[in-house]
Amino acid sequence: MPCYRLDEDLWFPPVETAEDYGLLALGGDLSPQRLLLAYSLGIFPWFNPGEPILWWSPDPRCVLFPAELHVSRSLQHFMRKTPFRISFNEHFAAVIYWCRRLRAGLDGQGTWITKEMKEAYQHLHRLGFAHSVECWDGDELVGGIYGVCIGRCFFGESMFSRRSNASKVALVALVRHLREQNFVLLDCQQTTAHLVSMGAREIPREQFLQQLKKALVPPYGDLVSRF
Repeated sequence: MPCYRLDEDLWFPPVETAEDYGLLALGGDLSPQRLLLAYSLGIFPWFNPGEPILWWSPDPRCVLFPAELHVSRSLQHFMRKTPFRISFNEHFAAVIYWCRRLRAGLDGQGTWITKEMKEAYQHLHRLGFAHSVECWDGDELVGGIYGVCIGRCFFGESMFSRRSNASKVALVALVRHLREQNFVLLDCQQTTAHLVSMGAREIPREQFLQQLKKALVPPYGDLVSRF
């Protein structure tokens, strides 16, 4: 277990004190103020039902720099042949619903997107800090991504796909949008083959924090969403 237990005060220990696998602290709450402070420091919550809130800052960190997006030829062909409609912030609640449902399993417990996590990110969405990308096949939502945006950094939280390649198409749309808005990076948090195939890579936590600082300095503002 981590050395630090959070209380009602708004603080986090230095990320350098995290365990080797990234666990930094436990406890606290999921208030907007604490979540925004956490993300601005390179920390994110991740815990299973029945556990205390766990806070993480892994080293290395998986990120995707917008200029390094890789779209395979097969995916390019798919996107031309199957033109899904893309929207932004059109149905945030539905995106987080499907991300949660498709991971929950038969007993509904197999997901870290707990009820309190869902409510916390919906609150951030209402405040303008959490955003979604939707992928539609006609009127049916078939894929999407949601995450948190502060300054010029987008912190990806989860994605889902109900059609082949739908989550990849949503990710391409997100990264292209971030590139157009001069974002510094997309924080992927955890490394997966899916993300690596699209250009994500691991960097040392120290380098990630340097890039994050670059994304948050003026004129962007340290707690301003620029999505």
